[in-house]
Amino acid sequence: MDNLDPPGAAGAAASNVPEFSVSELSFALKREIEAAFPRVRVRGEISQPSFPRSGHCYFRLKDENAVIDGVAWKGTIPRLGIKIEEGLEVIATGKLTTYAGSSRYQIIVERLELAGEGALLKLLEDRRKKLQAEGLFDPERKRALPFLPEVIGVVTSPSGAVIRDILHRLADRFPRHVLVWPVAVQGEKAAAEVAAAIAGFNKLPVGGKVPRPDVLIVARGGGSLEDLWAFNEEIVVRAAAASEIPLISAVGHETDTTLIDFASDRRAPTPSAAAEMAVPVRADLLTEVLDYAKRLAGGMTRLLRESTMELAGLARGLGDPRRLIEERQQRLDVSGERLALATRQLVERHGHALAAARLVEPHAVIKAKEQLLVAEARALRSAMERFKGDTLQKIGRTSDHLEQFGDRLKRHSADLLVQGQRQVDQAAKLLESYSFHSVLTRGFALVRDQDGAPVLAAAGTRTGDALQIEFADGRIGARVTDAPTTTPRPPAVPPRRRDSGSGNQGSLL
Repeated sequence: MDNLDPPGAAGAAASNVPEFSVSELSFALKREIEAAFPRVRVRGEISQPSFPRSGHCYFRLKDENAVIDGVAWKGTIPRLGIKIEEGLEVIATGKLTTYAGSSRYQIIVERLELAGEGALLKLLEDRRKKLQAEGLFDPERKRALPFLPEVIGVVTSPSGAVIRDILHRLADRFPRHVLVWPVAVQGEKAAAEVAAAIAGFNKLPVGGKVPRPDVLIVARGGGSLEDLWAFNEEIVVRAAAASEIPLISAVGHETDTTLIDFASDRRAPTPSAAAEMAVPVRADLLTEVLDYAKRLAGGMTRLLRESTMELAGLARGLGDPRRLIEERQQRLDVSGERLALATRQLVERHGHALAAARLVEPHAVIKAKEQLLVAEARALRSAMERFKGDTLQKIGRTSDHLEQFGDRLKRHSADLLVQGQRQVDQAAKLLESYSFHSVLTRGFALVRDQDGAPVLAAAGTRTGDALQIEFADGRIGARVTDAPTTTPRPPAVPPRRRDSGSGNQGSLL
């Protein structure tokens, strides 16, 4: 019991320890940690990254045994050069500090580096799968390169050996106009400058002061995976895929592969090979053109020789044109003689037929037609009267309809009368054309006996018979003084049928 301290002794001893508030202790720890670790490099795997509206990025760095919080401020994120992603193994460079609000320590990141080539390859593969899923590497998007471009655009560093190799190779194969867009091909600004150069060439107007390239070459020399990383950035790959001008990627050496190779239209193993893809060999073209010219000349010579032989053979089988013309002229003379003979025979035959015909007086025909027309007009007028009476009974009190039907009736009756008169005139003209009076006006005469009957032949008369001869301008009397003598009529020669082989024309009537 004696060894025990009195009740007030413990409180008096504790009063010798300095007393801190929570804030004072937190700030003291903050100063100690920041002074002890002003700049550190921490390797770990990024976990749980978040991007609030403030623009800052909060994440955690972890390994198999521990976790530390990390912060990248809004103004630092664009300078990091690496996109903060889940599962990415990095080396973070910055200063260590604490966060008093939750009593945690954290690293303020100023720089990020990928931790080893394995991490770079994993990031590269993940990015390749993502862009491939979007269709940026589809073969259907590839465009054919122009056979002989007028202008070639080159995106590369102006001070490296790449541009000299390209210009030297173009000069050896086929000199072309070259536009160089100088860019950085390595470092933080390289990706943005390469993407801007590709887009800038595509924005050049066709026919402008600065000629628009027909093909683009994006080139860089060899290097490590980190050196070529700018050509694996999404901004560069998307610019290459969106280019309307065919694009050749020539990044690194033959074994180097970047994502721009998948998005470009053609991939060249080296910058010199890209120049070879862009233009053909001028000497080979000249040789090929000369060969085509030689083959064309030989073909034309052979064609002309064969055509000459064919023409000579056709000329031998064609015959003498003078002989053909003389034969056709002889046939024409024969056909003309036959035509004249056939015309005389036709006139004589129709003259005999006309003399034998008994024609009716035109006035009698006209009178008969007039009587028929009067009878038809009387019947039509009677029918119209009946139709008018029936119509008046049907329409009754409708005066408007009565006037309309009356007008139509008058119009139709007048039309019928005009049509009948036209038919009578046409019949009269036709009858007049058939009348023998038209024959008399051409110098012929009509002979009648004393009873007025036509005398058709000399055998029908006797000596002393009284005759009446009618001319076109009147009639005279005559008497037969001599006995008629008959002359046998030669038989009519039937017209020959046309012979298609002889060339004779035959009768036209």
